[in-house]
Amino acid sequence: MKEIVAIVTGGASGLGEATVRRIIDEGGKAFILDLNEERAASLKEEYGDSIGFYITDVTKEDQVLEALEGSIQAFGGFNTVVNCAGIAPPGKVVGRNGIHSLDRFSKVIEINLIGTFNVIRLAAEKMMGNTPNDHGERGVIVNTASVAAFDGQIGQAAYSASKGGVVGMTLPIARELARDGIRVMTIAPGLFHTPMFDTLPEEARNSLGKMVPFPPRLGHPSEYAQLVKSILENPMLNGETIRLDGAIRMQPK
Repeated sequence: MKEIVAIVTGGASGLGEATVRRIIDEGGKAFILDLNEERAASLKEEYGDSIGFYITDVTKEDQVLEALEGSIQAFGGFNTVVNCAGIAPPGKVVGRNGIHSLDRFSKVIEINLIGTFNVIRLAAEKMMGNTPNDHGERGVIVNTASVAAFDGQIGQAAYSASKGGVVGMTLPIARELARDGIRVMTIAPGLFHTPMFDTLPEEARNSLGKMVPFPPRLGHPSEYAQLVKSILENPMLNGETIRLDGAIRMQPK
């Protein structure tokens, strides 16, 4: 872990922040790509030279390229990418307020799926120039999907479609980048206590947590980060999506 230099999208909060903290606490370095400048600056102040950040829209090629170049200038390169940036606005296909906005559907796909692919393609090109380690590995890419990719609920058509796309592209990209010694994995979290849950009353959060078979609670972002660490350390993990969900299978609503 001390050799890890990671690009973390959405790294200023939630699952991304937990991953940044885990990597740095283990002796590595992290470069955050996020739109939340205040949170990113706070982490930078806390960790100092172990963190860099660029205010980045992951759907914009020029912004991602500028951030990647910035990370290379700051740390001399990177060998890990963790894609956590994403949004999850609900919306029924036909609801009380009318039909689902096509613009909203497109935006979810653009950020969650196209944004993830944009970062993968641009970062992979950079990682191909890395010196391979003892396993012949030049880098690792970890994407974030969701259990909604497999059992999405009513109102999650856009979100499920976007995360299903992330799952679907994991294997073909892993197969392609294998020749360059770059592994590609995806994590599909269940119900995790991220900022989107902070707007809910504690009673509602506890109720959601009890839906999980075991442990009967919301997941901690640190547990997501723990799985990222395991993926980074185990060279046989490649081309797979791992559900991290306490055995939950989401009901229709």
